[in-house]
Amino acid sequence: MSGIFLNLIAGGESPPTIKYELWTWGRNNYGQLGLNDTSNRSSPVQVGLLNIWEKLPQNSYQHGLSITSDGALWSWGLNNHGQLGLGNTVNRSSPVQVGALKTWAFATGGFGAESSLAIKTDGTFWTWGVNGSGQLGHSNTIFYSSPKQVGALTNWASGGGFFVVVKTDGTMWSCGVGANGRLGLGNTTYYSSPKQIGALTNWKQVCPSNANCFAVKTDGTMWSWGDNQVNGPLGLGNTTSYSSPKQIGGLTTWTKVSAKTTGCFALKTDGTVWGWGYNSGYAAGELGLGNSTSYSSPVQVTTGASFLSSHYRGGVIIKTNGTLFAWGKNNFGQLGDGTTTNRSTPVQIGSLTTWESVAGLRASIHALKDPV
Repeated sequence: MSGIFLNLIAGGESPPTIKYELWTWGRNNYGQLGLNDTSNRSSPVQVGLLNIWEKLPQNSYQHGLSITSDGALWSWGLNNHGQLGLGNTVNRSSPVQVGALKTWAFATGGFGAESSLAIKTDGTFWTWGVNGSGQLGHSNTIFYSSPKQVGALTNWASGGGFFVVVKTDGTMWSCGVGANGRLGLGNTTYYSSPKQIGALTNWKQVCPSNANCFAVKTDGTMWSWGDNQVNGPLGLGNTTSYSSPKQIGGLTTWTKVSAKTTGCFALKTDGTVWGWGYNSGYAAGELGLGNSTSYSSPVQVTTGASFLSSHYRGGVIIKTNGTLFAWGKNNFGQLGDGTTTNRSTPVQIGSLTTWESVAGLRASIHALKDPV
């Protein structure tokens, strides 16, 4: 989400109300599919019968988050550290509303962690869940099972994971575990309150992984930092780790990044999808390139995409014609093609042409579909 949405709210204008169906598939051991059970699904299944959903997270771990068209925030799945924001640590296998407020504009889960981040329409920033290293930004290491505001500022715009956030002024901030330089602050220090990454004001979108981070600027350039020792997951053509952002190549046509566990996928303005990082061993072919070769620089995966997300060991895209494709590890049916067979190239999920957005979890997928 860009700052434009929040500016519309501040200016007194109402954004268009869009309502979609919510569909899920893949691993469901904690009820993270939201289907009121813990059975895995290898094909898309609708969550409930209502078309009330509007926004999905950028990614998450083993819990679901979604905002409905009325601005309410809902959560479900694993809740061992209170990451569902419901004031307890009870797992939920169906969506439950987080509080009674209907002023939420953005929400996402922590990549590989039991935590959540959300931003309200007034630009305030809220976090909850695991906090052993101060990653929630509250200047302490207390776990919270309900949303707690980070500071008093009202200019937060969007976030990726739970420790890297972009403000409406284009600045980027991070907090939490600084190991491997993944906070982008030029060091490996832990911080329990947000610290600005450099002084630039043209950051657009950010997406962290377990030990590194990727971001796109408003000028279309792509950047990465953090751990890079195994197979070059930063996409810089080497295996050197960096504690400050480094540009990936010289192109200015990148529009979105989505990190997986050991690498990343990225989308260009021309609809091409690119991937790099680990591609062999446990999940051979997870880059979708039809081979098991790892790459330390971006390699083209496919064309014609309009939306991109990653999952634990692979990727999922929506094409410009509204069709849905996925690839990579499929041991829990997370590719949605009705099988548990791994795929090293993109495979179409069903034949529908009305998919709107998609979000990857650890080994499951959530997607919004136009009911028309």
